[in-house]
Amino acid sequence: MPIPSRIRETVASLAAPPGRPVDPADLASGIQRVGATRLQDYARPGARVTIAFTDATRACPDAALIGFLLDELAALGARSEDITLLCATGLHRPMTDAERLIKLGARIATQTRIVDHNALDARGLVHLGEINTLPVVTDRLCVDTDVLIATGVVEPHQYAGYSGGAKTVVIGCGGEATIQATHGPAMLDHPGVRLGRIEDNPFQKFVRAAGQRIGLRLALNVVLSETGSILFAAMGDPISVHDHLVAQARTLYEVSVPKLAHLALAGVEPVKAVNLYQASRAATYLALADNTPLLPGAPIILPAPIPEGAGEGAGEKRFFDMLSRAPSPAQLIEQMQRDGFPAGAQRAYILAQVLLQHPIIVVGADRPDVVSACHMLNAPTLDDALRIGADLARRRFHLSDDDWLDYLVVPHALLTLPRLAGQ
Repeated sequence: MPIPSRIRETVASLAAPPGRPVDPADLASGIQRVGATRLQDYARPGARVTIAFTDATRACPDAALIGFLLDELAALGARSEDITLLCATGLHRPMTDAERLIKLGARIATQTRIVDHNALDARGLVHLGEINTLPVVTDRLCVDTDVLIATGVVEPHQYAGYSGGAKTVVIGCGGEATIQATHGPAMLDHPGVRLGRIEDNPFQKFVRAAGQRIGLRLALNVVLSETGSILFAAMGDPISVHDHLVAQARTLYEVSVPKLAHLALAGVEPVKAVNLYQASRAATYLALADNTPLLPGAPIILPAPIPEGAGEGAGEKRFFDMLSRAPSPAQLIEQMQRDGFPAGAQRAYILAQVLLQHPIIVVGADRPDVVSACHMLNAPTLDDALRIGADLARRRFHLSDDDWLDYLVVPHALLTLPRLAGQ
């Protein structure tokens, strides 16, 4: 069967980055210091330091960021034996040794104390009360320290609007109670909890307040290009850093699209394509963004090999269990709104909302059984997916073979927020 004809393709590309990217080898000259907080205000000889950093599911250049911080701390007299790197896993699995080497580089991975956060280990957690009824539970290493620093990347996020700031600590190093409370239906159904939205977003408001409660002093965050180059870097108090970099990120990631689409392709970066839990974010970002250019019912093509299947962490397993056991996405949403759900399963809740409107076709999955169990379609190749998607779209929109299909291609769907022009 030939590839469908009469398809008009629109590509939603990121805005051209300004100037030269920041050289990771000369990060000090590229970092903008924002706010009033400085590392020298807290670091001193003998001070205990915890640096919370993103896990393997985040394309954050932590080798460069942590390397810079370690050099700065050494210059201020901090001893290496007083520094702990805390991997903010949330409810994902711990990083493998190979992932640590890739993420941090050999010098840091082999010469610095590294601990994986465990959101399920009550002995390693501290309860710091509540903020607007939401519990603040964090890793003990975030509290039993003199200086707490977080790294992170500022990019579109399904709930926080944009990631970065205090999120690495509050959610990535949060206990299960915090993750569950912030990812439950009451929070996720709030109209302010949306991609790209910071203002009037209760999720983001909690993250900022909880970061202050936990004692997060400094954040070192970056904005990246689609190739992973550092476009902007900022360091200072977490809220100032986040506000500064969100303003920069919006000029790059929020893209106007001229017309509605009958069919779409959501590109997934390799770091997210390892399992369905992560890869499915691309489809939900595209479908659930404010003023999405997708027509209701438009199929979404999702190229992702998902070698880990649904994923191996506690959250990923809960996601698969909830979604695969449900007779249909509609019944799953009804059940989860009625009964609630454990932390990690929120991805099933969000994905089910997309599946109510949009068929998702996963391309080249190593685990097609996982795809089918989660109410999605399989396609061996992109050409196959395009044929399937075009056929579904023509039937959905009552179009003949002679009618044009508008096909939206979003190469970097986890970084791009396409907005329908004029909305």
